[in-house]
Amino acid sequence: MKHFKYLILFAALGLLGFSSCDGFLNMQPSNSGNAETAIATPADAKVVINGIMRSMSSSNYYGRNFIMYGDAKGGDLTIYSAGRGLDALYSFNHTPTSNSYSGFWETGYYCIMQLNNLLENIDRLESAGGTGFSFYKGQALTLRALIYFDMVRLYGLPYNYDKSSYGVPNITKTLEADAQPVRATVEENYKQILADLATAMPLLAGNKSPQNGYIGYYANIAIQARVKLYMEDYDGALTAAREIIEKSSYKLYQPSEWVSSWSKQYGSESIFEIGIDKESDLGTSSLGFYLMRYGQVSGAQGWFLASDYFLARLGQDASDVRWGIMDNDEYWVETKETRKGACYKYLGKTSLYGDGKETYTAVNVKVIRLSEIYLIAAEAALHAKTPDAALAASYLNEVRKRAPQLTPADASTVTDDMILDERSKELFGEGQRFFDMIRKNKTIEFNDDFQGVPVSKREKTVDRTFNKIVLPISQNEINANPALADEQNEAYK
Repeated sequence: MKHFKYLILFAALGLLGFSSCDGFLNMQPSNSGNAETAIATPADAKVVINGIMRSMSSSNYYGRNFIMYGDAKGGDLTIYSAGRGLDALYSFNHTPTSNSYSGFWETGYYCIMQLNNLLENIDRLESAGGTGFSFYKGQALTLRALIYFDMVRLYGLPYNYDKSSYGVPNITKTLEADAQPVRATVEENYKQILADLATAMPLLAGNKSPQNGYIGYYANIAIQARVKLYMEDYDGALTAAREIIEKSSYKLYQPSEWVSSWSKQYGSESIFEIGIDKESDLGTSSLGFYLMRYGQVSGAQGWFLASDYFLARLGQDASDVRWGIMDNDEYWVETKETRKGACYKYLGKTSLYGDGKETYTAVNVKVIRLSEIYLIAAEAALHAKTPDAALAASYLNEVRKRAPQLTPADASTVTDDMILDERSKELFGEGQRFFDMIRKNKTIEFNDDFQGVPVSKREKTVDRTFNKIVLPISQNEINANPALADEQNEAYK
């Protein structure tokens, strides 16, 4: 498939832009004509990992759009007016030729092809007697698993809804120029994800300390917990979550520490965090800028705001510490009416402190935090083969301490909805809500009455039977690989 081949080349060229990090490109591009000699040492492998991490921080992925996707489509965000940017996410206004958000596919496979090339080179070097590559191999396999997990959720139906439906192509080796890979099923994607995670785990186990800005052992276990939860393998998810809770050095923040944690890098809850530096700072295209209140700085439009539904959920306790990262937004400019709708997780604090870097928008993206692991453990314990509601409540209560006036849950009161509400409050602005609501077969209600722009591509409520809960494969990809033409998602044929 020619487009995949081009992505290999683009990935190599992309590394040229990262020369400021750890001696970037004291090596030839890993997909150049002599790629078999481009990666020769463990230091070279680290260079490639650095480049992949930089790619993952782009606006097409964790730097903005992937996080925005989860909250804009999940009902926790709303918009005041159309045309400010990314509002197609909120309105589900996607076609193969317009608002397809093809950057997810392109960036995902850009990273996957780099990872595949790195893994093939490591295998070649290890077969020749090379040593010192195991940890990087574990990181590469885990990153590939995470990227595939993200992509199958964007393009494939939920595992517990229709695992036989189309997912994304499983590409685990470098491709010839004429390759035309077809889509695997969702189930096949998940099998590959679990296989990569299982193979990587022992390779990372020799060093279980936090790997600031990189994948480490417990990041692998955390991804396993997340994936198994989506598969409704509750016992597996609980086992993985408990290993982190009981054996790792990660600790939950005290309520008094939670707000300030967003102005710090690599805190005690941050299991996997993507570093953003001056070179990768997205500035006015960053998450922080898109979630900032209207008019706080020049150009800030208040693109996305917390929905009334989310604010009511958080408002169950006026003393909830998580109000500390919310700020007023003058959302009706004509009347200067205000509400706490802006989110400052990606600006450090409401005063635009950042997380200690020169630029306040260059805040690291916390991909997996310990509080999520506690909430995974709570849900998994509630649904395990031998359910343990008391254990579920105890895990939930550790996170609910952030809302001190709420009555603690117990074995008789803990429910799925209580856990789901807590996930919304704790993980707001972290791209989880849509995927949570769809996997739990819940109805999403949108705060359309907040703004005066009609939404014509969906109803006010959607559930997982709505045919646009997955993205289209862009027409450019189909043109490059006609084998995908008959595998387009149903809503876009």
